[in-house]
Amino acid sequence: MLVLRLLNVVAPAYFLCISLVTFVLQIFLFIPSMFRDPSTTPLFSPALLHGALFLFLSANALGNYVLVIQSSPEDSGKGLNLGEGAEVVADWLAGSRSPGSALPSTHFCRLCARVTQRHDHHCFFTGNCIGSRNMRNFIMFCLYTSLACLDSLVAGMAYISAALSMSFASPLAFLTLLPHSISQFFSGALLSSEMFVILMLYLWLGIGLACAGFCCHQMLLILRGQTRYQVRKGVVVRARPWRENLREVFGKRWLLGLLIPVMNVGSDYRRQKGK
Repeated sequence: MLVLRLLNVVAPAYFLCISLVTFVLQIFLFIPSMFRDPSTTPLFSPALLHGALFLFLSANALGNYVLVIQSSPEDSGKGLNLGEGAEVVADWLAGSRSPGSALPSTHFCRLCARVTQRHDHHCFFTGNCIGSRNMRNFIMFCLYTSLACLDSLVAGMAYISAALSMSFASPLAFLTLLPHSISQFFSGALLSSEMFVILMLYLWLGIGLACAGFCCHQMLLILRGQTRYQVRKGVVVRARPWRENLREVFGKRWLLGLLIPVMNVGSDYRRQKGK
C-alpha cells in the first residue's frame, strides 16, 4: 500500500514534468525553427498553424486532466445505507459492494478512501478513481494527450531532420536513430540538446501509443456498457443499445466536449443520488 501511495504522488508529478518539457520545446525550439524569416512571415504560415494546433491540443489535454481531478468521486458513502456490523465494513474495505448499498456498481477504493459509482479503475497519473463522474473527461484527456504527443513527435522529427540533415523517408531511419545518436553523442559529434530531443521523440511515441490504446479500450468497454472493474470481477451487465451506452457517458453535449473541456454532466449519477 505504501508503494501505491507513493506512485499516486510520483505519477502526477511525472506527467506534469513531461507536459512542461514538451511545452518549452515546442514554444522555444520547434516553432521558432519553422520560421525562415520572421520579418516576412505570412499570417497563415505553417509555424503559426502548428503553434495554434499545439495550443489547442494542449489546452484540451490539460483542461480535461484538471476536470478529471475536479470531478473525482465524492465521498458517496456518507449518504448510503451501508448497514451495520463488521462484515459490511469489511466488504467495503475489500473493494466489494455491500448488500445494503443504495447505488449499484459501487466500489470502495482504499487509496482514495472514497466510494465510486460505476468504478472503472484507479488512475495513478491523476491520483483519482475513474467512474461515472469523470469518465468522459478521462477519455478526452487520453485522446488529446495522444494527439499532442503525435504533434510533438512530428515537430521533433522535423527539427532533427533539419538539424542533422537527415531524412525519415525510410522507416528504418527512426528505428536506428537512437543507437546511432547514442554513439555520436559519446563521441562528441552530437550536441546534448539534440540528444535530449531525440530521447523525447521516443518518449512521445510511447506515451502517445499508450494513451491511444487505452482510449480505444475504454471506448470498446463503453460501447458494451461495461467497466474495467466489472470485466475483472466477471460481473454480468444488462445488454443495452450502444447508443444508450455512449449517451450515458458523453451526454447530449458530446460535440461540445470534443472541442473544449467541459464538466461531465453525469445525469444518471444525479438521478440515482437524488433517490
